Amino acid sequence: MRGLTGSGDDDTVIGTTGGGRAGTSRRLLTGWAASSAALAGLAAFGLFAVSCSTGGTGTRDEGPAGAEPVVQVTPSTTAAATAKPAPRVDAVALLKADPKVSGRVRMDLKACSGDEYPVDTSYGRITGGPSADVVVNVMTCGDSVGVGTYVYRPRTDGTYENVFAVEQPAVYGTIDRGDLVVTTQVYEKKDSVAYPSGDEVITYHWASGRFNEEDRVRNDFNRAVGAGDGDLPEPSEPPRN
Repeated sequence: MRGLTGSGDDDTVIGTTGGGRAGTSRRLLTGWAASSAALAGLAAFGLFAVSCSTGGTGTRDEGPAGAEPVVQVTPSTTAAATAKPAPRVDAVALLKADPKVSGRVRMDLKACSGDEYPVDTSYGRITGGPSADVVVNVMTCGDSVGVGTYVYRPRTDGTYENVFAVEQPAVYGTIDRGDLVVTTQVYEKKDSVAYPSGDEVITYHWASGRFNEEDRVRNDFNRAVGAGDGDLPEPSEPPRN
């Protein structure tokens, strides 16, 4: 090429351009430098090809990573409504001050031991009053036989009204699904207290300001149960194979 002179260096050429005037010197990449650049490019391409052809997954364009939505649980600001517990009443004081309770029951209502009275109390809504009704069962101390069942309905002023009373041997009242259920033992002649002939289960429903009989079930017990000292049969051995 015209105007090119060697610089004594095999790797570069110093040249001048423009008809006899000294031009701007520029260093041109020649020789092994150009070859080295080419080899480096081939090596990079080879590595890329190897990474794509090996047994691994290689490099893949997965695209932008999808952002998983974050689920945030916001606690409810409204507290769960809970039923208020029914106020407890002094059932013994209620019975003793109630003129609808017979004098016999009131006189016999004494503590069995210490301040423990033979009285069971249940609370529940069975008359549609402003709060829970109270079912009181009075029993004997010796054998826990019921002698009276009473239902007290709450008034708006906090006092209670007697709306049901039954006094007879072996009676007991409970609350079942909004109704009053009264069970009485049926005794015939020569029946012991421990072995009645049967029982009657009467269901009362509150309507028109009073309890009305809704259902009556009579159960007759087997008279042979508890009579005699029969021996149990000897257990038999399982058959041998």
